[in-house]
Amino acid sequence: MKKVLVLCTGNSCRSQIAEGYLRYFSGGNAKIYSAGVETHGLNPRAIAIMKEDGIDISQHTSNHIDEYRSINFDFVITVCDNARERCPFFPSLAQKFHYNFPDPAKATGTEEEIMEQFRKVRDMIKVYAQGFVKKNIVPNGN
Repeated sequence: MKKVLVLCTGNSCRSQIAEGYLRYFSGGNAKIYSAGVETHGLNPRAIAIMKEDGIDISQHTSNHIDEYRSINFDFVITVCDNARERCPFFPSLAQKFHYNFPDPAKATGTEEEIMEQFRKVRDMIKVYAQGFVKKNIVPNGN
């Protein structure tokens, strides 16, 4: 079974959303983890916008990358430039992927405007995760 690590700065938002979608789209055909180079706790808005799309990430935890040093990952996906730059060396042959998603936690405005930014980023991550799974986890749809 393939092992995937999604890495972000604080493991509170983008990496949590990606973990949720990768789990959903892989249908149990991969072991999905997420971590941060720091830990900021799970963002309540990320939980809310994922719930809107039928995915419950409320039980996810905000983990530090050091917790996963002993795991030999097949894939490491960084979802922000900061994590990519600060990503420690992994002693594995993991294929590395990178996509710099905007940080919805930095959105400003009314609550609805902020939530709209979260939805935009969620939808971008959803498309990315679905494509990643199709190409790397279940390429033949099995």
